[in-house]
Amino acid sequence: MRSTPDVLDEIRRLIAGHARPDLRTAIDGLRLSKVESAPPDHSLTEPLLVVMAQGGKRLLLGDQVFEYRTGQFLVVTADLPVTGHFLDASPQLPSLALGLVLRPEAIAPLLLETPPGRWSRSRTDAPAIATGAAWPELLDAVTRLLRLLDHPADAPVLAPLVEREILWRLLTGPHGGMIRQIGLADSGLSHVSRAIRWIRDNYAEPMRISDLARLAGMSPSAFHRHFRAVTTLSPLQFQKRIRLQEARSLLVTRPGDVAGVGHRVGYDSPTQFNREYRRLFGAPPGQDAARLRADPGPHDTRHLP
Repeated sequence: MRSTPDVLDEIRRLIAGHARPDLRTAIDGLRLSKVESAPPDHSLTEPLLVVMAQGGKRLLLGDQVFEYRTGQFLVVTADLPVTGHFLDASPQLPSLALGLVLRPEAIAPLLLETPPGRWSRSRTDAPAIATGAAWPELLDAVTRLLRLLDHPADAPVLAPLVEREILWRLLTGPHGGMIRQIGLADSGLSHVSRAIRWIRDNYAEPMRISDLARLAGMSPSAFHRHFRAVTTLSPLQFQKRIRLQEARSLLVTRPGDVAGVGHRVGYDSPTQFNREYRRLFGAPPGQDAARLRADPGPHDTRHLP
């Protein structure tokens, strides 16, 4: 097996050659990111494996900080509102990363092929995000998936096989318990994820903890505890973050309608909307929207978390 520096060199070359502003590739679920410079980005993640081939990124989830750099990976197992800061990205040395969507339907069949007791009991008090060093077998499989971008005729047949290998490496790696939760229909993560999806799809609507708990199949106290463990946020804080991120996207196209945008995302009080928006993004809504419109370049590029 080749040395890790040689493997990372090939991964960097392949990412640089195929990355697009929208992150998408010809292989379903594979995302590539090339970032030369960017301000802090606020986004809602999806369950992902991200491997950093060059550069680094620091993520804030609630009051917790996660950082990963060249040769390291990030695992996210739920939809989470995060703030990301790229570390030392420049035109001369851009941040290069790949992401693979972690889909329950791809993970679940692998669980049936693993002997009972393979995994230790997963913690229920840990957030749905983790970082670590990418080991050689994982990097080797990731490299083979990237190579298929140069062989589009082979990709439809071989990409699912390589994806399966990558998922197996994750399941049998140091964070296998986290990955396993994605594929289990009755896991605590799956129950909380139902509530997360409801908030994400209905962020402007009034929210009752008792209704979310019922959706998750838990008592209100157990739901609140599990929700905070997964997201590091209370359900109300989670909803607020989604509302404000959506408001920021709307304000780029409707900068003169601050009050209307605030009402559309669920704020009855313009004063409260302005105060909470400024607290998250560092500037009032109108001023922030004007800045985004005046300097659209970096904001037109999507980022991996």
